Amino acid sequence: MSSIFAPQEVVGPRLKLRLVAPRDADYIHGLRTAPAYNAHLSAVSGTAEDQRRWIEAYKAREAEGVEFYYIIARRDDGRRCGVVRLYDIEGDHFTWGSWILDANKPQKAALESAVLIYQIGFDHLGLSRAVFDVRRENERTLAFHRRFGASETGGDDENLYFDYPRARHEADLGRHLAILEETE
Repeated sequence: MSSIFAPQEVVGPRLKLRLVAPRDADYIHGLRTAPAYNAHLSAVSGTAEDQRRWIEAYKAREAEGVEFYYIIARRDDGRRCGVVRLYDIEGDHFTWGSWILDANKPQKAALESAVLIYQIGFDHLGLSRAVFDVRRENERTLAFHRRFGASETGGDDENLYFDYPRARHEADLGRHLAILEETE
């Protein structure tokens, strides 16, 4: 098993990511079952209690360095506004997804949460690239990743596949941080 350990929390200008806990089960279940947020994710069945049990099992995978599931929260008041997961950590790469931002998100939350997840994967875990898939019909997320600089590497009937290397992250980080520091 891996001996990789991600930070408990990372903090940006408006957001912070913290590892999920069983107490987040109701919130996550609500996001995963809400039609407004789950259209492009794998289907979820069961109850909030099932979600709590899933989180408890996940915590063992977290301890092994296999995957890391984060609550996205507003930095100013700690209010939860989404989730994101880093998983399939193999060799030099990781995958990230299960990304949901809810109506409580501050402006620029998509950009900031992506920057923070890349900082975890590249800076904290020392990996050299991210690989991920996006459902073909998820036009907003596809447009986001293309603007961010991810390279499309292929696809199938359901998904498009992307690669985002550490070198691209490092080259673009200053520009991304400047955008995040801009006042509204």
